[in-house]
Amino acid sequence: MIFVGAMRNSTAMYSIKAMPAKFLMFQHVKRWLHQKRNANNCVSFCQPLDLNEVQNFIDKTKKLFILTGAGLSTESGIPDWHNYSTDVGGLYSQSFFQNSDEISRQSWAEWMRLPSHELNDGHKALSRWEKRGKIEWLATQNFDGLHLLAGSERVTEVNGSLQRAKCMSCKDVTERIDLQKRFIKVNPNFSLDTEDENPVLSKDDMKKFTIPKCEKCEGSLKPDILFKGDKVETSVKTSLMEHVNNADGIMILGTSLKYFSSSQYAEVAFECNKPIAIVNNGPTKADHLATLKFKANLGDVLPKLTV
Repeated sequence: MIFVGAMRNSTAMYSIKAMPAKFLMFQHVKRWLHQKRNANNCVSFCQPLDLNEVQNFIDKTKKLFILTGAGLSTESGIPDWHNYSTDVGGLYSQSFFQNSDEISRQSWAEWMRLPSHELNDGHKALSRWEKRGKIEWLATQNFDGLHLLAGSERVTEVNGSLQRAKCMSCKDVTERIDLQKRFIKVNPNFSLDTEDENPVLSKDDMKKFTIPKCEKCEGSLKPDILFKGDKVETSVKTSLMEHVNNADGIMILGTSLKYFSSSQYAEVAFECNKPIAIVNNGPTKADHLATLKFKANLGDVLPKLTV
């Protein structure tokens, strides 16, 4: 499916660097204007996927700002993190480290046994694009670390990474592989068998399970990811806005842009008359801003494009 999106007003040119206060103050007005433009100017139609359309989009841009989401990770067999239950303090809930020892120990056991996943063709394609100078920057909502494993370097993991742990006191960061060794040292009978992706410690094991402390300050550790209720640091948002400013096109890959922390980059790009291409299997919050919208699996699109 291809969605031909909003036609831009050629006079609507803004400086991203001067935008933040104005952008936040009038956000509700801008969204209303976007919806009005969408109703008046958008044309949508369905037809078989035509890779020439997105290839032309890429050919016409020198530097792309890429935003990836769960739709890329799921093609590596990783469940969409939005589907995880947090009612009893699951892995992606703040209760991971704020509530009872029982919940914390169980959650750390899950983190220790997280299965490894293979890179998919989408990760590899984006890494090649970077090496060939096509990518201004890549921002990912995923915390699986697969972009870095694929060799991409111009990457911001907006929500952090499960491949690291951070001290809640001194903010020191430890790589997961190093922390695993420390876990095994203090829990010699604990198995790292990943066949069970939702391991449950017995009551006896729960009592014996020891969580290491920060080596520098003895503070409590947590996975280096944003939990529900956490906010993206201002410095990260500012840096990404600068990369949007430096790019001359934006691609949104495998994300519905559910949260403003991700959708804001599409909205800013739209206001600055930068073309936007979306590849996602479902609707997104930026569909009304898109120059092109493709409904497709990323593995069926990215590896077939050339830069």
